[in-house]
Amino acid sequence: MITADLFADVPCPVRRDEPLCEGAMVLRGFALADGLVLHGAINAIVARAPFRHLVTPGGLRMSVGMTNAGSLGWVSDRRGYRYDPIDPDSSQPWPPMPDVFLQLAGAAATHAGFDGFVPDACLINRYEPGTRLTLHQDRDEGDFGQPIVSVSLGIPAMFLFGGMKRSDRALRVPLAHGDVVVWGGPARLRYHGVLPLKPAHHDAFGAQRINLTFRKAG
Repeated sequence: MITADLFADVPCPVRRDEPLCEGAMVLRGFALADGLVLHGAINAIVARAPFRHLVTPGGLRMSVGMTNAGSLGWVSDRRGYRYDPIDPDSSQPWPPMPDVFLQLAGAAATHAGFDGFVPDACLINRYEPGTRLTLHQDRDEGDFGQPIVSVSLGIPAMFLFGGMKRSDRALRVPLAHGDVVVWGGPARLRYHGVLPLKPAHHDAFGAQRINLTFRKAG
């Protein structure tokens, strides 16, 4: 459970867009206005489907805590990476996608030039200081024509946005609370990751970063 604090008295800075490449953009502060509602929605999801540390097909424990919302959830185990409508820990469907999630993801995608995006999966990642996510591609979805929408909440992170090969040099993109990254089209299969988080504290989310990654998986 995330300890709550109010966002209502925090002024929202002027939003701005930062293109990364063709098909990819950082929307600075795009999620700030929804901060309080997102906070409550995340807590409700985690109460039903707690964070867990998944295992890779090779047997390694992932350092990032994960859970899901939507009709499909991303899972990993010895059998491989895949989307599943059932939470393997509870044998129940994943919590439904909150309206605020759908509205934010659709609005961010449209703002970045991808109209009509309706995600059916939201992977919720919890990063603590020292945790990282190695460079990877999002390739488990059924339609690469749909974009990825990634929302950052809590302490800052350094996002890595690479090329079409793992060996390509990656941009280092600092992300703060409320920033949203959208990539699709020619950028859809670019490698991306997160450098190890530095110790920090956020008034609402504490010493952690919560990342919401919206996808059209089915």
